[in-house]
Amino acid sequence: MRLRNNPDALDILQAHSDLCFVNPKDMAGKWHDVFGNDHPIFIEIGMGKGDFILENARRYPDINFIGIEKYTTVCAIALNKGIEEHLPNLRYMKEDATVLPEVFAPGEVAQIFLNFSDPWPKKRHAKRRLTYPTFLDIYKILLKEEGHLVLKTDNRGLFEYSLASFANYGLYFNDICLDLHHSEGYEDNIETEYERKFAPRGPIYRADVIYKERENGSLNKD
Repeated sequence: MRLRNNPDALDILQAHSDLCFVNPKDMAGKWHDVFGNDHPIFIEIGMGKGDFILENARRYPDINFIGIEKYTTVCAIALNKGIEEHLPNLRYMKEDATVLPEVFAPGEVAQIFLNFSDPWPKKRHAKRRLTYPTFLDIYKILLKEEGHLVLKTDNRGLFEYSLASFANYGLYFNDICLDLHHSEGYEDNIETEYERKFAPRGPIYRADVIYKERENGSLNKD
């Protein structure tokens, strides 16, 4: 079911400008000032209704989290969940992934989460997938040296495509899980709202890859 548009959503975001940043293209290099510390910054691109990023902020107070969502109404729903707690290590952002190099300075981010991104199954839409090479280029700019990119999806086609995309790009495979909810060692997995709903219908796939570089500057999986 498509989420009904909330005409007041933008007003909600702007009313809480201390927690939520709308199109913050002047913030590159300033995020540690926002949080008031030098803790690592983890971002979730396409946070949906925000359960995942909120729980992460609760569990890991020594990490700064930013939940990013391009849809205003959805971003407002996520923000509303975090307003009451007002966790000092959590911020929200209404922005599109394509412009994130204008929002973060090179190497300002330590880890990126991609949770249940739109699989864009048609071949002609491959460039819209968040694991397409042009997006991997963006993440390379954002991430610090040996930064992590963590993908979760229930879509096997997107997962297989992403693994091939990561390999072709030269990323280092830190971990691959073919059935997250029925495998040992993932007991601390934090679920998204989508994950709770659809996990009973089939396996959840997860990949953790690292941007490593050779001395000449090219990416290397070794």
